[in-house]
Amino acid sequence: MPRVAVLMPYAESDSLAQTWLTAFMQAMQAVGWTDGRNIRVDVRWAGGMADRIQRLAKELVDLQPEVVFAMTTPSVNAVLRETHTIPIVFTQVTDPVAQGLVGSLDRPGGSITGFTILEPEIGGKLVQVLKEIAPQTVRAAVIFNPDTAPYYELYMSASEAAVASFAMKIFEAPVHNRAEIEAAISALARQPAGGVIAMSDGFTVVHRDLIIALAARYRLPAAYPFRFFVADGGLISYGVDLNDMQRRAAGAVTLH
Repeated sequence: MPRVAVLMPYAESDSLAQTWLTAFMQAMQAVGWTDGRNIRVDVRWAGGMADRIQRLAKELVDLQPEVVFAMTTPSVNAVLRETHTIPIVFTQVTDPVAQGLVGSLDRPGGSITGFTILEPEIGGKLVQVLKEIAPQTVRAAVIFNPDTAPYYELYMSASEAAVASFAMKIFEAPVHNRAEIEAAISALARQPAGGVIAMSDGFTVVHRDLIIALAARYRLPAAYPFRFFVADGGLISYGVDLNDMQRRAAGAVTLH
């Protein structure tokens, strides 16, 4: 029976990530492929941990699947370290051309293709949205995990280009675990007129509950890259609504 490998960087307990997997499985069924009947789907969940993503990528490649479906840049990179012959289909990847994953959008080349719905320029838009919703903000910490957001320099460049127009300063706040998230946001709160920007990153998605709660605790305005951050209690978002792929090419602002 042909095998399809699925590498999810999120936590298996994340209901949102489960809806994405369900959508994938339903779409497969719609074109005639049903798990357990004519294909076997092997799913692995990394829980936002970079080292686990690599370990699971090897585990899936060792199963010799016909194709790997990988979500986010770290998942794709992990699979590419294990194979260049098994086809890879990706989604939620930031600027695959700039990251060297594909040759171009119209001719990706190699054994990899997929969808990109995230652009680095969103970093600049998040700065703008944060300043508009909280004009008193003069400094903002950009939260991300460099291990799961290897593209962070692309985002920071766009953000830094934007701050000059808004009389703001931004700085990197790299974090690797929940304790570091708490330390970064509490340190930001010790000085006035601070704000938070959560980078589009599998790690920030996994730990969005903590980021949202800390921003609320310290009364810090915070801008997020996806609508579901707002649905979970965040202040404002600018970006693609991942639950409505028909609108994936349009930016949407949601205020809570």
